[in-house]
Amino acid sequence: MTVETKMMGTVDVDEERLVRIPAGLFGFEEYTDFVLVDSQYEPFIWLQSLQEKNLAFLLIDPFLICHDYEVDVDDKELLKIELTNPADVWVLCVVTVPGDGSPVTANLQGPLIINRRNHQCMQAILSDQKWTTKHNIVAALRSQGGI
Repeated sequence: MTVETKMMGTVDVDEERLVRIPAGLFGFEEYTDFVLVDSQYEPFIWLQSLQEKNLAFLLIDPFLICHDYEVDVDDKELLKIELTNPADVWVLCVVTVPGDGSPVTANLQGPLIINRRNHQCMQAILSDQKWTTKHNIVAALRSQGGI
């Protein structure tokens, strides 16, 4: 399918990359239909709205930047996206790239949980204070010897 994107113009995307977020993202509840688009900069991925071409979120796999990351979400919450099998889970976190030169961060406190089987997604809010909304990606990679 052809998709108009915020950052990459018109792109062709496989329908397997469609993601439905029934409750929307926090602050963007009215937007429920998205597609995952590979970024030109690995390991980042774009979550592009299909309802508003100027709405896109940069995402990253949190396990790449935080090896001890844990997502503890109540099973009842996961049923909202029909998630019952742990093998079907794909976790991604929203990335913030500030325009003022401050650190690029990932929101580890509010991960996106995608059911790979049916492409349903939800945003969780983790109660563990260990996880922040501003996890410094570059500092994390440096501490792991990644850069």
